[in-house]
Amino acid sequence: MSAVQPSRPGTSEAAADITGAVGDGGVGPMHGAGRYESRGGTLDIVKRYVLVTKPRIIELLLVTTVPAMVIAAGGWPSTWLVLATLIGGTLSAGSANALNNHFDRDIDRLMARTSARPTAANEISPRGALVLGLVLGVVGFVWLAAFVNLVAAALATGAILFYVFVYTLGLKRRSPQGVVIGGIAGCMPVLTGWAAVSGGTLNDPRPWLLFAIMLWWQPPHFWALAMKYREDYARAGLPMLPVTHGNAEATRQILLYSYLLASLVGLYIAGSFAGLAFTIPAVVLSAGWLVLAHRLRREVTVAAAMRLFHYSTVYLALLFVAAAVDAAI
Repeated sequence: MSAVQPSRPGTSEAAADITGAVGDGGVGPMHGAGRYESRGGTLDIVKRYVLVTKPRIIELLLVTTVPAMVIAAGGWPSTWLVLATLIGGTLSAGSANALNNHFDRDIDRLMARTSARPTAANEISPRGALVLGLVLGVVGFVWLAAFVNLVAAALATGAILFYVFVYTLGLKRRSPQGVVIGGIAGCMPVLTGWAAVSGGTLNDPRPWLLFAIMLWWQPPHFWALAMKYREDYARAGLPMLPVTHGNAEATRQILLYSYLLASLVGLYIAGSFAGLAFTIPAVVLSAGWLVLAHRLRREVTVAAAMRLFHYSTVYLALLFVAAAVDAAI
């Protein structure tokens, strides 16, 4: 991918500029209106602490954990093992997200779509979010080590450390490549789930191919969303690709990563000797993704970006489910 001189946040880009950027009162799809408005009482305090863990992001991570376990087992593993892994994975992911909210509360206040987060709105003290994140991380490690295995515990905890220190504190405010490199943390549930079933061994190519698929899935997924909230990111000084390199370059990179993703799916089909239960859905889903990526490249509009964003979420879930079904039958 060729280097391009970054443009300053806020500069116009003529035809490459994207229309319909969120206003100061807008909310993002992950933080819809009504989620924070009801406040007061013990239940609402608990809800605020739950929201700090970003439960909707956790859902996406767990969608990749269970299929990885099914593929590793060649069928449904022990139900207790699945539950134990999901509980530990939820605790670890919640820890990473709570710590992220703690450290990012200053920039969250500057962005319309994140300004209502409990940490940004001072509804949870910085110390409360920090303690919550640390406690969840420790409990998650102990749980996985006790009820799953030490490798799974180490992988989940390593994801927390990577997400907090490499992405949140290291790259997020410094480089547009933060989404690419930081995405490693988001892929760890695949390896954690596999290690839970395999007893800690990762010498099979399939978990690494699934890891790679999820790694290359993340940049176009997040860059499509960032195109809509470009002004929000610029206001907070975050170097997301649409801010630093412009929307035209962002659509080019999204298209390139889309073809890389499709290539990795093809490699999984060949490398895992996948059957028709995976091959047919994977080819159809990937073709649909490429159609949307090409349309975004041509149109460069919020509507096209959000179509790809929403499709990408469904794409990942269906792809992993298809891989699990294929391995089980």
